[in-house]
Amino acid sequence: MSAPTLPAPAAEVVTFGCRLNAYEAEAIREHMTAGGLEDVIVFNTCAVTAEAERQARQAIRRAKRERPDTRIVVTGCAAQIAPEAWAAMPEVAHVIGNLEKLEPARWTEAGLDEGRIVVGDVMRARETAEHLISGFGGKARAFVEIQQGCDHRCTFCIIPFGRGVSRSAPVGVIARQAQALVVAGVAEIAFTGVDITSYGADLPGKPTLGQLARRVLAAAPGLKRLRLSSIDPAEVDDDLLRLIAEEPRLAGHLHLSLQAGSDLILKRMKRRHLTADARRVVARVRALRPDMTFGADLIAGFPTETEALFQETLAHVEDLNLTWLHVFPYSPRPGTPAARMPQVDGAAVKDRARRLRALGAVQADAYLAGQIGRVLTPVMETARRGRTDGFAEIDVDRNSTVAAMPAVRVTGAGDGRLTGVVLDAAA
Repeated sequence: MSAPTLPAPAAEVVTFGCRLNAYEAEAIREHMTAGGLEDVIVFNTCAVTAEAERQARQAIRRAKRERPDTRIVVTGCAAQIAPEAWAAMPEVAHVIGNLEKLEPARWTEAGLDEGRIVVGDVMRARETAEHLISGFGGKARAFVEIQQGCDHRCTFCIIPFGRGVSRSAPVGVIARQAQALVVAGVAEIAFTGVDITSYGADLPGKPTLGQLARRVLAAAPGLKRLRLSSIDPAEVDDDLLRLIAEEPRLAGHLHLSLQAGSDLILKRMKRRHLTADARRVVARVRALRPDMTFGADLIAGFPTETEALFQETLAHVEDLNLTWLHVFPYSPRPGTPAARMPQVDGAAVKDRARRLRALGAVQADAYLAGQIGRVLTPVMETARRGRTDGFAEIDVDRNSTVAAMPAVRVTGAGDGRLTGVVLDAAA
């Protein structure tokens, strides 16, 4: 008797890097399903650091060893910036650019057959792809792309060359996406993009990020919580401040794109804010919402950073009372001005990143300890684990429905998260 014929493995997407990539991965996954692709693994890459690229290459080689007959497609920022380098990997069948990866027709047999390298000029793009996703893998929290690209040229950053110029999705498209996700059972949405505080400058009427958020919350009354991803302190305007003050469904957590806490390093990074600007933004927000928590992106070991300048960043983290740190050890990106500056010793870069993360852990632990005894309403991501308004994870004592927001009294803190007792029996 012949062996039964097994179905081909399903197509899948492996994502590296930012929340924008995570949202686009869902769009790619839906396009592949609609296009009937099977036994394809798409690697959606990141180019922020050399480590992100190394991890992607390692994952590609491992996947090909484990599934030698599977076709591997590479896309994302790293593929957009250096397509030939990825195509040179013997494991890779196709390389697709950041614009092309969002075309539904690309994810069919005919679409893949159009070429081994299909990467257009992303700098010519002037509109966002109006792709909508029907859900987010059954998750309670989802990302929504509101903006693409960046018009700024920080000296360390290669991402504008992977994403192109800043361009915004129309308000109506974003509202429809939010509505669809709520219908699919999503409780919390996070706006994402490359530079979301630049939102709307290219659209008719120039709607701001704050105005967009208000319209989306009005259009999707069933949305329980709206969260903002990384924002630039230089672009926090009055519309956004009014939203923070007046909208209870806006999450009580902001993640700031700070990068450093030394004015000299910020100038060498060509950032548009100084430490005083960050202090002013944090103070204004806390005056409006005293319980607001703050996270930050920070780069350790930027070229020319001395130990004294690094100490200024440590002091800035403490001064602002930042809770959640996202630390990047600096790595030179070929083609950027910072790559030509005097570099910091690699061991010192790693040590400073370690020390920054250690300070972040101390700050987070202090915040978590301060939540004990409070009653919070997390969005439940699983039956026993949720995410609070202030972005802390919390484990609860009994099962709750995924996407519910039960009242939970915090009883403890440890291992980077909270524990609590559900008070709402109907949760």
